[in-house]
Amino acid sequence: MGRTANGRRPSFEEAAPPEEAKRLYEQVAAGFRRHGTHVETGVFAAHMHVELLNDGPVTFVLDSRGLS
Repeated sequence: MGRTANGRRPSFEEAAPPEEAKRLYEQVAAGFRRHGTHVETGVFAAHMHVELLNDGPVTFVLDSRGLS
């Protein structure tokens, strides 16, 4: 959970503690796999270099209005 209401970088102050977050991360990946979705994961909480090729009509709108 990253709050994006202030500044350019998200704040993760309200995120789960690392142990709980790792468990949730693994549960979500396992859930997608159970439903037949190919999932690749890295090492949890490791610094990773990620490349992205945006090839599709997908847009994400981040709107923090009304969130406190």
